[in-house]
Parts: sequence; C-alpha cells; structure tokens
Amino acid sequence: MTSTTHRTVRIAVPADVDALVELVESAYRGESSRTGWTHEADLLDGQRTDREMVTAAVTGPDSSVLVVEEGARLVACCQVERRDDHAYFGMFAVAPSRQGGGLGRELLDVAERHAEQEWGAGEMRMTVITQRDELIAWYERRGYVRTGELTPFPYGDERFGLPRRRDLAFETLVKKLG
Repeated sequence: MTSTTHRTVRIAVPADVDALVELVESAYRGESSRTGWTHEADLLDGQRTDREMVTAAVTGPDSSVLVVEEGARLVACCQVERRDDHAYFGMFAVAPSRQGGGLGRELLDVAERHAEQEWGAGEMRMTVITQRDELIAWYERRGYVRTGELTPFPYGDERFGLPRRRDLAFETLVKKLG
C-alpha cells in the first residue's frame, strides 16, 4: 500500500485481529476513548466489536481491513467492503492519542482509492449513529452527503454495545468516487 519513514498503511492479516479489537475498543468505548473526539462512550457501554467480527472482516472475500502501523503498533484502521453496486466503509478507528492530527483523513482517502481502484466502486457508503453530529459534520467536510435513510440500532444484540438511550439509529452517508 503506502509507506512513510515511520508509518505504513497495509492490508490486515489474521495475526492483526487482537490488536485491531484493542484499537477499535480504545477509540470508541470506556474511559480511554474519551481522550479522543470520536468516542461513543456517552451513547453506548459494552463492546464495539469482538474477535469474531474482526476476523470475519479481515478474512472475508469481499473485505479489506486497512491498517496504519507506526513501528510495531497499529494506530488506525478501517474496513472497506465490496457490495453489489458500491463499497461500504466501516470499523474506522484512530487511536485516541493520535486523533485530530490528520491521520483519519489520510486513511479515509486511502480507503476511497482502494475501493475505486481495486473494485471499480463508484460510490462509498457508511452508516453513522445519528446523534454523532460532530462526526457527521467531519464526513460532510470530506464530501459525504446525508441521505436521510435510517436504520434502527440493533437493540438487544450486545455484540454492538449496550445503549445508554432509547433513540439510537444509523443514517447512511454517501460519497461519489472518481
């Protein structure tokens, strides 16, 4: 993929799964996540992902998990999944101590290029919890458009967290590629 003096972007392998779970959890849940601005700690308790879900993302035939590695440490990741007529962007995490410095923006750019060049995707889609106004605004500044298409939060499925409120939903955001 790409490399700088101390930073490498590459596709994850099964040996990365435990570090990926730790990275995603640290960026979204618990007190450590509050160091960064992308956390969901005020909306959800419990887990954000688990080993089984990350393994499926890493090994899936229509999925690439991109990782940013500094030295031997994973500091950012995302999943790009090939779907029928578009690519789906998810599992986006930047270590809380590395947020706010442009690393996430760089990785999002790499993910968009990957979807377009590897799979010929003309569009990238994602879902974001509707209450995440600051995060949605960040994506809008990068060309994503709110669709108004809502999907209910999977209440009762603890694999996705323990909601702290009853009004959570996901909105689909879309960006044309190319």
